[in-house]
Amino acid sequence: MSPPERFGSLTIEHLHVAYGRAVEALRGVSLDLPGGRIVAVLGANGAGKSTLLRAASGTLALHRGAVTAGSIAVGDHALTDDPARAVRAGVVQVPEGRRVFADLTVEENLRAGELGRGRQGAASRREARDRVFALLPVLAERRRQRAGLMSGGEQQMLAIGRALMADPRVLLLDEPSLGLAPRMVARIGAIVREINEQGTSVLLVEQNAAMALSVAHRAFVLENGRVRLEGTPEELAASDEVRRLYLGAAEEETGQPHTAPPAPALRRWTA
Repeated sequence: MSPPERFGSLTIEHLHVAYGRAVEALRGVSLDLPGGRIVAVLGANGAGKSTLLRAASGTLALHRGAVTAGSIAVGDHALTDDPARAVRAGVVQVPEGRRVFADLTVEENLRAGELGRGRQGAASRREARDRVFALLPVLAERRRQRAGLMSGGEQQMLAIGRALMADPRVLLLDEPSLGLAPRMVARIGAIVREINEQGTSVLLVEQNAAMALSVAHRAFVLENGRVRLEGTPEELAASDEVRRLYLGAAEEETGQPHTAPPAPALRRWTA
């Protein structure tokens, strides 16, 4: 069955990104997020994961970075280094570290997310808020509470809810499980799946490979600014290399070794 028309697709081709003149953070990265899918990007600190999302959201210039080669497109529309253009195209990012407005209430934070919707009427804004409250009931329960008084997991839900107020076709999630307890990590994973099922394509950047592979339809591994591996979650989870580098933490938490079928032939990228 083909995905609903509202799903957005994201295509990144041969992308090079540099910070200043000395640091090349991405080197020829190509990645495809089909409409209606969740694609995960794994990698260690410094691999280029956050840079990839900054490029897709048009916010590289805010971090003194720039695309030096390659292209990014949503459907047939090319994106440039312009956050407003990305939002108008339906691409919205939830940044790493949540970054909610601590002194504002939950409801005021959500209203800030409405700015990405353009000039839509009050009824449309209420519908968006009601959808967020249905997906994340804790936000409805604490709508008048200041965001700074919420737990880390609740703040992450608020950051996601604020992004959803802009009605994205493509949601960019940067390390949504960072610093959260295992039970909350599982909850965030379930929320990501539900967001996708409700009509939003998701590009998920994560260090928590176990969570990312449990929700994604396809995954990429970045290393030193390049795509090192690409495959289905099952293929990557079966890879000795991925288990050793990215799934070891999950084994330590459970006390049980990660079991998987023999590793298939992954697509390996070379320089």
